[in-house]
Amino acid sequence: MASDWEVVKIEDIGDVRSGKRLPKGHSLICDETPFPYIRLVDVSDGRIRRNNLQYLTEATKQKIQKYVVNTSDVCLAIVGHTIGMVFYVDSEWDNNNLTENAARITNIREGVVSRYLYYFLISPKGQTQILSRKVGSAQGKLPLYNIKSLEVLLPPLTEQKTIAHILGSLDDKIELNRQMNETLEAIAQALFKSWFVDFVPVIDNALLAGNAIPEPLKERAERRQAQLDSGEANINSEINDLFPSEFEFTEELGWIPKEWEVSNINSEFEVTMGQSPPGSSYNEEQEGIAFFQGSTDFGFRYPTNRIYTTEPKRLADKDDTLVSVRAPVGTVNMATQKCCIGRGLSAVRHKSGNRSYTYYSMIQLHQRFQVFESQGTVFGSINQKDFKALLQIKAPDNLINKFEEYAGSLDNKIETNSLQIITLAKLRDTLLPKLMSGELRIADAERLVADI
Repeated sequence: MASDWEVVKIEDIGDVRSGKRLPKGHSLICDETPFPYIRLVDVSDGRIRRNNLQYLTEATKQKIQKYVVNTSDVCLAIVGHTIGMVFYVDSEWDNNNLTENAARITNIREGVVSRYLYYFLISPKGQTQILSRKVGSAQGKLPLYNIKSLEVLLPPLTEQKTIAHILGSLDDKIELNRQMNETLEAIAQALFKSWFVDFVPVIDNALLAGNAIPEPLKERAERRQAQLDSGEANINSEINDLFPSEFEFTEELGWIPKEWEVSNINSEFEVTMGQSPPGSSYNEEQEGIAFFQGSTDFGFRYPTNRIYTTEPKRLADKDDTLVSVRAPVGTVNMATQKCCIGRGLSAVRHKSGNRSYTYYSMIQLHQRFQVFESQGTVFGSINQKDFKALLQIKAPDNLINKFEEYAGSLDNKIETNSLQIITLAKLRDTLLPKLMSGELRIADAERLVADI
């Protein structure tokens, strides 16, 4: 530690305040209101996410309006296995309510950069202190008085700002890549749904040819016609020529494009159900092959290698789609390398070998997987027989290949962005403890990130 750094307690640089549970008789709602309620499940990588937010009614907001976060607050999880989670409040979350399972450091005094404080608390030094102050042997809690006593290494203000900027710029680039990946995947999902679920090109062709639209599809066709008339949507003749202009009825799936077929997962995909290796073979020293028991280590697209096994039983190949067959049933990721899968997973690949078609097919089955989520005495699950029996529409090979051409290009970009995220995160995690201890000179750190 440099001689001009000081050691201060949290209580000397800010106020520590709790979140607030919902009043008795009140509950969260899924319909959006102006009052998001920040839960720990809404937080990842130090940021509050919008994906699955729940909201307060105005009446509930009035009762707990004092328990809000403010811009630049630093929040800590205070209950159970989440202790150690730290997140920063950006301006978009100002004046929103915080769960009772978190506390916030607010009114941070002048001379302390709140972003620097966030990075100190997620550094090894900060995490060691936080975890050592947990009380209780079962659920475990982090009392407010123990947060107040946390000690922070505080360099001069200019150095705090520079350290926060260096680490923040890496996190901002990671976040940008993450958002790009979400956008790219959403585009590919929308394309899959348009072609293989909503049959939009078939509707286009039927409208153009004046063919009858089946009654269950008329509302969809009317919306499509309105989009075309208004210029909101356009017809891609090259693509639409690959689709028929009529529908036919099937007992199993209702109306589908003419000459397409009703099939099932077993007929269209290669499926490998996982089998767990002996527990004695598990390790975190990277001995053997990466092992995934279930979806615990799943990420946005790819799983994180954490556990390895020296005695693999069932394998998934690189680019196979990994599907969770135990709670939560239907969660999907893609294998980045050959890996071992346990009984909580299956590995799936379309018989054409097309990885993107496989991946988006499994995502689209989400609602049907949910039926099995509620089955089982404790946790939901789907067995091999039921999985392979799931109905699946069989589209012509040329259409599947054309989809792979479009979606594969998007997925290649996602893969590139994901690799860059890993590189940026490794650099950030290398710099973090060295900057927080003064071991690495700021000028040297700036040079390391200059070309990123």
